[in-house]
Amino acid sequence: MGVTARGIGLFVAAAALLVAGFRFAYPELALLGVAGATAGGYALAVAAWRPRLAVVRRAEPDRVGRGEPATMTVTVQNSGRLRSANLVAEDRCGGVPVPVPVLRLRPGKDTTARYDVPTTRRGVVPVGPLRVTRRDPLGLVSLSRPYGETVPVWVHPRVHPLNVMPTGAGRSLDGRVDSVPHGSITFDSLREYVVGDELRRVHWRTSARVGELMVRENVDTSLPRLVVLLDNRAVAHPQRSAGVAESFESACEAAASVLTAAYRADLPVVLVLVAPAEEVSAPAAGGIGPEQEVGAAGTPDAGVLGPLDRLAAAGLGADTLDATLTRLRGDRLGDTLIALTGPGGRETLGRFGALRGAYPSVVVGVFGAAEPAQSPTTGLVVIDAVDGAAFAAEWDRVRRW
Repeated sequence: MGVTARGIGLFVAAAALLVAGFRFAYPELALLGVAGATAGGYALAVAAWRPRLAVVRRAEPDRVGRGEPATMTVTVQNSGRLRSANLVAEDRCGGVPVPVPVLRLRPGKDTTARYDVPTTRRGVVPVGPLRVTRRDPLGLVSLSRPYGETVPVWVHPRVHPLNVMPTGAGRSLDGRVDSVPHGSITFDSLREYVVGDELRRVHWRTSARVGELMVRENVDTSLPRLVVLLDNRAVAHPQRSAGVAESFESACEAAASVLTAAYRADLPVVLVLVAPAEEVSAPAAGGIGPEQEVGAAGTPDAGVLGPLDRLAAAGLGADTLDATLTRLRGDRLGDTLIALTGPGGRETLGRFGALRGAYPSVVVGVFGAAEPAQSPTTGLVVIDAVDGAAFAAEWDRVRRW
């Protein structure tokens, strides 16, 4: 509850008049003080009245690409039965107040407000709660209360269609890309039997030991395996406008495009960040897809929004990059490496090219560079792009997969 400047003046004057009236035996002053105190009490009672409001909000849609339109619809209903609600209300959309008209809202009636959600920045835009301010007619006291819950709007990186995918170091026995999700070549693991599994794949010895049917899970080792390395160091994206590094946003769009294309083609793909060292895997079938997103807290809640959410403030030097490249060289997570960096990462092209011993195909995307980057290593494919759309166009022109 907040007391306005007018209310403070009235309360101070009423107290002074009451003290002066009783101290010096002036009933007129005491009467004025009582009137002021009565007005203040009335203002407190009016502001303290809590209207019964039901707030329902709906985002259309609640998950969009960066720059795509999104609309929030807020419906406020007066659930009370006795009196109309004469209030001042505003919604919070990403920290920006949005006025919502609820003047003279009669019992049982509702009002609807619709406004656009800003999607110019990638991330999670919290919308709500609705803050309703109750004021007395004299403007002495105001009281704000929250109504409703906060609804998030997920702003993803834009996804650009990629028509060509790498074929990998080895060719699948069923063609360029094996369409069988689990393959049938190399033993990978054991899992519990589900209805529909072939009985010839049951591992009877393990089933007898554990008391449940266990099925052999095989994988096709000839399938292309993609590794997307996103350089999220601040030093790789030094140019910022209003706190946003456009080169990093373009790299995020390229990463999301590659992950989405690989997921739709049923290809194994893994996303690796330079700093901090986190990974998001998308299996060939089932599991978490790139259009699902890892929440801001880092839990797999729904694709790539969490890990791509911000530039990493840690690891500004080369030590973090060297450690990540060493891990990639030792783990050999796939046969095609797609490294995405900014203008500050042009000096690291040689380090990316040094991974060709572990990854037969290495593609480096450089975003926002003033001059085209030259490949320092034979066989290293370098794509210079202004944004994600230009990267997708150049990607489809690559013929050296």
